Amino acid sequence: MKPVTLAPSLSSFRRVVVKVGSSLLVDQARGEVKRRWLEALCDDIATLHKDGRDVLVVSSGSIALGRTLLKLPRGALKLEDSQAAAAVGQIALARTWSKALSDRDIVAGQILVTLHDTEERRRYLNARATIGRLVEMRAVPVINENDTVATTEIRYGDNDRLAARVATMASADVLVLLSDIDGLYTAPPHEDPSARLIPVVPRISAEIEGMAGGAASEFSRGGMRTKIEAAKIAVGGGAHMVIADGRVEHPIARIADGGRCTWFLTSSNPITARKKWIAGSLEPRGVIHVDAGASAALGRGGSLLPAGVTRVEGAFARGDCVLIRDANGAELGRGLIAYDAADAGQLVGRNSRDIESVLGAPGRAEMIHRDDMALVTD
Repeated sequence: MKPVTLAPSLSSFRRVVVKVGSSLLVDQARGEVKRRWLEALCDDIATLHKDGRDVLVVSSGSIALGRTLLKLPRGALKLEDSQAAAAVGQIALARTWSKALSDRDIVAGQILVTLHDTEERRRYLNARATIGRLVEMRAVPVINENDTVATTEIRYGDNDRLAARVATMASADVLVLLSDIDGLYTAPPHEDPSARLIPVVPRISAEIEGMAGGAASEFSRGGMRTKIEAAKIAVGGGAHMVIADGRVEHPIARIADGGRCTWFLTSSNPITARKKWIAGSLEPRGVIHVDAGASAALGRGGSLLPAGVTRVEGAFARGDCVLIRDANGAELGRGLIAYDAADAGQLVGRNSRDIESVLGAPGRAEMIHRDDMALVTD
């Protein structure tokens, strides 16, 4: 497939992740939310939402708000002070987003994550399921790094890469990084007047990576370098990414109207990228044997239900990759199992409505969901 060189249309995407940094959301001098700017942004989000799009927000700002409420000094904070500021500021941040979205008849849901939540498969599946259920119910998840418990060793360090991880976890089609610059330039524009904006990046080459600069804001941990890293994560997960100037009012509408920005394109899509990851990057920890009826259902695009399972092998945990074999032992594919080996063994051949009575607690109807499965025929 030849790389697409034209910028895509924002209206063509089904699921959109919008990343908002502290320097955009918080007035640095006053330590207060920029209310007018946020109201305009939420108008943009409401427009996407009313058009039937799924919208997720990755928002910084908890430490910036909390340090003001706690009257902490400007400049670098000790770890314990940062965590205390996050604990106070997260309440203010959640309340701010909830009110702004509620005024537009949108329910907001708060999700706090750490690096481990997107790197460890069990936590990854839990976070993915929660996000999926929220958007099914037409809520807008507002996601932030859990700065209250994160340390230097276990943190992302910037919300650009966090947003990219969220985009891939949520199978988003596009990640919108709102920044204090309107895109990627051939050189830092504040240093080189001849620097040119690059509107479309079909592939992230070494030359593109070499154009990245450093962070420039006290309230922002990011910079163009982290945005390039985020783009690599996003496009690898099957999502396009766009960097645009977030300082203007209605920044998303500006992108939709063809405003200046930089698009990073992917040649894949979220489902294809996810299946490729499952099929080729994970070591199977067990085997699930299925009957002929289940084999046929999988071939038609269905999920694997407990009723179609005849036997399980291995000492796998929930979220591990397992092989799926038919009645003759042939490999049908592999997927991420929704149950530990012990629980899966108890559910062999059982109807999904019996899960709670068998395990003593509600569980997922699918042993392996279709979205968490890569078949040999895919």
